[in-house]
Amino acid sequence: MMMMMGKKRRLMMMMEEGLPHDVVEHIMERLPVRSLLRFKSVSKQWKTTIESRNFQERQLKHEESGGRDPDVLMATESSQRRYVLGSSSSVKIPNPWGKENPTTGYFVSDNSCDGLVCLYHPLESGYVFNPATRWYRPLPLCQLQQVRMSQGESYFELGHGLFKLGFGKDKITSTYKPVWLYNSSEIGLDNATTCEVFDFGANAWRYVTPSAPYRVVGVADPVFVHGSLHWLTDCVETKVVSFDLHTEAFQLVSSKTPFPANSHDENPYSIVLCNLDNRLCVSHMKWPDQVIWSFNSGNKTWEKLYSIDLVMNSCCFDCSTICAFRPLLLVDGGKKKKKKNLLFYDTVSSPYLLIHDPEIQPDLFTFRLTSFVSREHMEASQHLLKPGVESLSAVVA
Repeated sequence: MMMMMGKKRRLMMMMEEGLPHDVVEHIMERLPVRSLLRFKSVSKQWKTTIESRNFQERQLKHEESGGRDPDVLMATESSQRRYVLGSSSSVKIPNPWGKENPTTGYFVSDNSCDGLVCLYHPLESGYVFNPATRWYRPLPLCQLQQVRMSQGESYFELGHGLFKLGFGKDKITSTYKPVWLYNSSEIGLDNATTCEVFDFGANAWRYVTPSAPYRVVGVADPVFVHGSLHWLTDCVETKVVSFDLHTEAFQLVSSKTPFPANSHDENPYSIVLCNLDNRLCVSHMKWPDQVIWSFNSGNKTWEKLYSIDLVMNSCCFDCSTICAFRPLLLVDGGKKKKKKNLLFYDTVSSPYLLIHDPEIQPDLFTFRLTSFVSREHMEASQHLLKPGVESLSAVVA
C-alpha cells in the first residue's frame, strides 16, 4: 500500500514538472476527493489550486456529470457511514466535533447540497458538514432553540411539536442556507409561522418577513428541489408551500393535491415529501398501498409514479404500518426498463434497504442495514440520505 502511494506521488511530481499547470488542473478535476486531499502536499501551487473556489466548482460539476453509482450516507445518533450502492463496502465517518459534543445525538436535514449535509439538535448548536473532507462549520443557536431552552420542561406542555431544519442552496448566488420554519401561536408569536435563515457572512440567524401564510406540519422534513425548500401545510386541506432561497418569498406549489384533505390529521407520519430525480414528490401511505406522486412544474399537476404494496412489505420485511416509507432515489433498472426502480426504506423498524421494481412483485432488498449498526440503535434513530457526490465544498462567508 505504501509502495502504491509512493508511485502515485512520484507520478504526480513528474506531471507537475512536465505539464503546463492548466493541463494539470484539468486532470485533477477528474480525481476523487481523497486523492486531492493528499495531493495538496505536493506543492504550494497545487494546494492553492485545490483550495480555490473556482477549482472546487469545476470538480463538483465533473463529479455530478460522471454517471457513477451514487453514495448514500447512513446517519445514526452516534455515527455516520458512507456506502456505495451495488457494493457491500462502507466507510465509517468520524464526527470531527466529537470531542466538543461526544454524547449529543443529531438529526440530519433531509437532503444534501454539493456533498454538504446539515446536522441539528433542538437544544444544541448544529453543523454544516462535508463527510468527504471532514470539514465542518458550527451553527449558533437560533431563536426557536433559545425559546425551547428558556421554557425547559414546560415547552412540551405547549404542544408545539418538533420542527425540522431545512437546508438548501440559492441557485443564483450559490449561497447555502439553513432554514427554520415553525408555527408561531403556541410560543406567543404573531402570524401563522416564523421563519429564520442563517447568514454565514454574519454568522447569525435572521428573521424573514413575511413568513409562510400557512401553518406547517412539524414532523415532516422540508425538502429542497430546484432552489426552493418545501413544507406540507397544516391546513384543512393539505397543501405544499415553497420558499425560494434567492428571493426568500413563500408561495403555494399547487392549489390541487392528489392526497385527501386532512391527510396528516389522523397520522402525521403517513405522508412525506421527497426529492426524486430533482422533482418534488409526495409519498402517501393509505392502507393497503403507498403511492408516490411527482409534481410536474410545467403544467402544475401531480403524476402518479409508483404504488407500493404495504401488506407484502410488512409481512416480508417487518416494515412498520405506522409511518410512510421514505423514498431515497431512483436507479436505472436496465435498458429495456420503461421506468426506473425506486430505492426506499422504513424509518421505524425494518433493517432492510428495499428496491421497488414496477415490473416485478414483490419488492426486493439490497442489503441489511444491521451489517453497519445494531438493530436496537437503528430503531432509535436512523436516517439515509444521498450526498450524491463527493466534493471539496465548504461554506465561504
